[in-house]
Amino acid sequence: MRIGLYPGTFDPITNGHLDIIGRAVKLVDKLVIGVAQNDDKGPLFATSERVEMLKTEVRRFGDRIEVRPFSSLLMHFAEELEAQMIIRGLRAVADFEYEFQMTAMNQRLNSDIETVFLMADPRHQAIASRLVKEIARLGGDIHSFVSPAIAARVQAKVKAN
Repeated sequence: MRIGLYPGTFDPITNGHLDIIGRAVKLVDKLVIGVAQNDDKGPLFATSERVEMLKTEVRRFGDRIEVRPFSSLLMHFAEELEAQMIIRGLRAVADFEYEFQMTAMNQRLNSDIETVFLMADPRHQAIASRLVKEIARLGGDIHSFVSPAIAARVQAKVKAN
């Protein structure tokens, strides 16, 4: 069974993430979406909330997707899953530079797990979770960047904080 791992913080999940998920699931028998606990980034949503939102959003892609939180080293999580590949989305040159370094380090940790890059659809290249949160905090409209359900969750969370 070919298992792919798509890791990220998904705080919140955007239309860009959903685009990558929809294309990645075509490459594997099973896609695991790994939700990084990464509290250092100061997430808007708790890990459990991000997992729940992802589970709801990915239902449209069928039953070959599993959403799981993780707090370990990415390669250790990939090994635990017996994943053969890590899926990463690229939006811009800045993403490439960061991902290039990460891929080199991951290759040194486990050369049996490949990293596969998917270019973001041009409609989604500017979308970043960080920017979605900033736009929402400043009262802007985020509906073109996230699903309606996620927009409502982000707006409610921003109002509560």
